Amino acid sequence: MTETVALPAPSLSVAKPSVSKWQRESEAFRRLLPQLLATHQGQYVAIHDGQIVDSGDDKLALALRVLSKVGNVAIHIGLVGDQPELVSRSGVRRELRSSGELV
Repeated sequence: MTETVALPAPSLSVAKPSVSKWQRESEAFRRLLPQLLATHQGQYVAIHDGQIVDSGDDKLALALRVLSKVGNVAIHIGLVGDQPELVSRSGVRRELRSSGELV
């Protein structure tokens, strides 16, 4: 009869899902918000690499200005206020065919 050999349990490591650059910038905005309330109340603030890179009253102008400085990378632009910013959606819906082509 053969002898049974018990092996140790395998060591499994579960990788955390990667966080996108935009998510990191959004988290940085929320982390900086208490300080921003004292200095940038009512303004839009652009966050890149976890830091404030610019601010202004016009969200689109701010986005264009910052993207021209840092390039076409993910940034976060948030309105500094004590109430959460309203989420708006365009309402545009696109359907994909089975081939992946837009309808």
